[in-house]
Amino acid sequence: MSLNKNNILFYFFIFSTALLFSQEEQQTEQDSVLTENLDEVVVTATRTIRQLSSLPLPVTLIPKKQLQETGVTRLNEILNEQTGIIMVPDATIGGGEGVQIQGIASDYILVLIDGVPVVGRSSGNLDLSRFAIGNIKQIEVVKGPSSSLFGSEALGGVINIITEKPTSEDISGQVSHRAASFNNQNTNFSLNQRKGKLGYSLFADRLSTDGYDLAPDQDGQTVNPFFNYTFNGRLFFDASEKLNVFASGRYFFQEFDVSPSTSEEKDLNVQLRVDHNPNKKTNFQYELYYTNYLTDEQVVDPIDNELLIENDFDQKLFRPEIRFNHSFTPGNIFTVGGGYNFETLNRSLFADQISFDSQYIFTQYDFRPLKNLNIIAGARFDNHSEYNSQLSPKISARYQITPDLAIKSSVGSGFKAPDFRQLYLDFTNAAGGGYSVFGKEVEVAGIQRLQENDEIASLQVDASQLGEPLDAESSVGYNLGIAYKKGKLSAEVNAFRNDFKNLIDTRILAAKTNGQNVFGYINRERVYTQGLEVDLQYRIGTNLRLFGGYQLLYAFDKDKEDAIENGEVFARDPETLETFRLTKDDYFGLENRSRHTFNFKVFYEIPEWDANANLRVTYRSRFGLTDRNGNDLLDEFDDSFTEGYALVNLAFGKTFFEHYQLQVGANNLLDFRGSNPLAAQDSEVLINPGIQLFMRFNIQF
Repeated sequence: MSLNKNNILFYFFIFSTALLFSQEEQQTEQDSVLTENLDEVVVTATRTIRQLSSLPLPVTLIPKKQLQETGVTRLNEILNEQTGIIMVPDATIGGGEGVQIQGIASDYILVLIDGVPVVGRSSGNLDLSRFAIGNIKQIEVVKGPSSSLFGSEALGGVINIITEKPTSEDISGQVSHRAASFNNQNTNFSLNQRKGKLGYSLFADRLSTDGYDLAPDQDGQTVNPFFNYTFNGRLFFDASEKLNVFASGRYFFQEFDVSPSTSEEKDLNVQLRVDHNPNKKTNFQYELYYTNYLTDEQVVDPIDNELLIENDFDQKLFRPEIRFNHSFTPGNIFTVGGGYNFETLNRSLFADQISFDSQYIFTQYDFRPLKNLNIIAGARFDNHSEYNSQLSPKISARYQITPDLAIKSSVGSGFKAPDFRQLYLDFTNAAGGGYSVFGKEVEVAGIQRLQENDEIASLQVDASQLGEPLDAESSVGYNLGIAYKKGKLSAEVNAFRNDFKNLIDTRILAAKTNGQNVFGYINRERVYTQGLEVDLQYRIGTNLRLFGGYQLLYAFDKDKEDAIENGEVFARDPETLETFRLTKDDYFGLENRSRHTFNFKVFYEIPEWDANANLRVTYRSRFGLTDRNGNDLLDEFDDSFTEGYALVNLAFGKTFFEHYQLQVGANNLLDFRGSNPLAAQDSEVLINPGIQLFMRFNIQF
């Protein structure tokens, strides 16, 4: 993609500023959280500052040092290298990726930036590739239901992106440019300063690429050329010893080159938080948050210039919240809070603008009834305008058996409210043969409209079932783990199970006279995911760190298991063509879940060269994409399985003259491409675009 005048000015400003500041000799204070200590702290799991090693919950912490050494630029890239976390492509949004944690789909994972939620799930999935990580201090991932603190969408877990705070009284920052395969160009710039009571932080990021194609036999590209910008400004002010103010603004803009079609995406976040500490034991937090996510998408037939699909999406969320923390004694903290959500969505696929509002309160007590026993008990109550009220309790405990060995467990419930799409979608796809999809609140009116136009051939459900309310999806999650830490070895084993009910699924409401169907939504599925996670860390000497992780996952639909047990499910042997009843061993499980995932990472420091190197390997065993033999489940006789594969990533970095760093590397070093089993006959569809080489130059000042 060619550079226009504005882009040239953007690059010139960033690099000239960095070169000016880099000439000054400065010493910056390192954040204690990011040093290689054994007690990193996290805030997401309890909404209070806690040492990672003391938490009774399964939490993954990704520090800034790891982000810098790997050379990644987007949130989805680094998450894909963590134990129990997989990035799953979502074709519905044009190549974006959603995160899957412990087998739980991205629809049920809440994503936060500095503790406040981001929005923009046009298809239920949140595309994490839009989040730049150039100014991130650390990433915290809480696995399992977290609705007791965060409400809806935290049914399966929480990802919290924590940005950096300025610490130096002198102006400091960095500028970097990364060039990679597919003409991927990424430039970012950050500026920080803490002067007396006032601190500020500025960040700008630009990413562009020519995209790539996974289906060479088809017209167009899988990911079209695009460019995007991210701007983030934050202000810190200590009004007094007892009063601190934090203000933040973030803006994201992205545009795809899909001429004659158009596709733009915008994301605005504004946050204001006041911390009041009347004494050493008491803390009040007052927070105001506003976010607005917009897309402008028009799909145009390139031949006759006819408008095929128009999908404008304008979602707004306003949320005030108050939190209170009181420490009775060290290690005994009581938390209570409440807030109000007001959310609106104006979408071209909806008949009208829709609005939700909800009120919520939550409480938590983190205490030590015994010297070696830590218990965290909490609950949250949500009152929503469109669904029944929800109570989400959770309790977790950690017992220190010996100085080196601890056992931890947790039980918690989560929920997810029906989203705008499942309630109000009113869509007929003229480009796809005329099928229709109606949300629950508009399906009665939608069916009546089609009947009046003589477009309905027959109803597939009883008319009395149309418009029946949807219930919130819910889950109960269990975790039991053992943690061992002694000397240079750290190990953790965690067993988990997540039971879901009332999961919302699609169903056929009616058959149309044109041969297409009318689809709606219904509470139907009962599924569970269960398995085992193992995480190991070992340091050899002072410069070599080894990391290893493994997840064993089973994910099944309970109704499908019952049908198999009752002898109601059949399949045909592809070789003998004989039809037979399936057994439980024939049922593979839910789509797009791998039984085994593995990661191995080596980080090596070379002080005499002022350099570092790392090798990261991730493996994903085979997984099925969809039912292909017509029995409505994924079994061993389906031909939609993708074979297991490994991705190998390598990076090497060296510092010159204290302020200049050069980094080179390769993602997917073995050039894995794979093949998609759903490709049509005599055509090829790849899984991965191949090796991606990169070079990054960074200037610190």
